[in-house]
Amino acid sequence: MTSKPASAQLVLKITSFILRLLLNILFYIVVIILITMASKLTYNFCYQIFGQVTASAEPGRDVEIRINKGESSLNIAGKLELNKMIVNKYSFYVKAKLKRHTIMPGTYTLNTSMTYDEIFDVITVPLAEETGSDNGEADVSGGQDTKNENTASDDTEESGESDVNNATGDN
Repeated sequence: MTSKPASAQLVLKITSFILRLLLNILFYIVVIILITMASKLTYNFCYQIFGQVTASAEPGRDVEIRINKGESSLNIAGKLELNKMIVNKYSFYVKAKLKRHTIMPGTYTLNTSMTYDEIFDVITVPLAEETGSDNGEADVSGGQDTKNENTASDDTEESGESDVNNATGDN
């Protein structure tokens, strides 16, 4: 009689060991999948901030965007994402904060094939302390297709360096 319970105990121990082993393997597979997914999301987000991302391929389509005075950067990024100008409003917002740009109110014509930096060149003016950096003077005009309704910046577009001083004083 003692051999039967001993063999049942052995089978129970082996089954328990195999079940624990399979659960451990399943747990580690889930952890590896979650780490992989988090890494991909982090990489894509950082690439959107520091890389040259466009919402669509050339030639894209032109979209007119109206930016009101006092509108937050996140709201502006939301408008751009809604109009399919950018891939992710949060990466655009973070890039705006990292670059320390001042977004100017007005109406702008942007293209869906523009990179984040090209969009910033059109809708922003860098802060005064950044103008002496390695890239020279800031480009306030933003290109030929820009229609800016801000009269203060329109009046100063011809004066070069005074553009940045007048634009940043309106914070």
